Amino acid sequence: MSRLNRRSFTLGTLGMAGLLAACNNGVGAPGAASLDARVDSTLSYLYSKFPGTRDLGDKSAGQLVMPLVTEAGLGIGGSFGRGALRVGGTTVDYYSATTANFGLQVGAQQYAHVLFFMTDEALMRFRRSPGWALGADVEYVVQDRGENMRADTNTTSAPVIAVVFGQAGLRIGATLEGTKYSRIIP
Repeated sequence: MSRLNRRSFTLGTLGMAGLLAACNNGVGAPGAASLDARVDSTLSYLYSKFPGTRDLGDKSAGQLVMPLVTEAGLGIGGSFGRGALRVGGTTVDYYSATTANFGLQVGAQQYAHVLFFMTDEALMRFRRSPGWALGADVEYVVQDRGENMRADTNTTSAPVIAVVFGQAGLRIGATLEGTKYSRIIP
């Protein structure tokens, strides 16, 4: 690797870190109470803005709520957010979500997402793993035209259903592929 390439790589990485630091994603927020308040607000927004998701919440064994995930990329990209796992309406654990990637990408965005664990088995696999990454058993509920969320018979029978919403920023699309969830102490 030539000196120019290493310098470009280093500058790109520092620029990426600056972009992530400039976005307020709750890192360093004062503890569990603050995170729980953000989770409550996120669920309230989701259920009021997209009423069809309330049925998912009622039928699920648990929900992992990530109130704010910040994603940025300039060749090298990544994302970070913190949230809580709710079972029966009560927070049982706190998690971080991280992603690292590289490729053709430019921009930054923030979004929220909720993973609905539709079976006890899927919830237990998630809780027992030291670091869980999204796999083939996840289906996405997508935003249809207007302000509706659309779930079809495939998504309602999946063990884990992901809902991504509230996107804001200059990057097109939000994906959870490659996201790793790890238990944290806020």
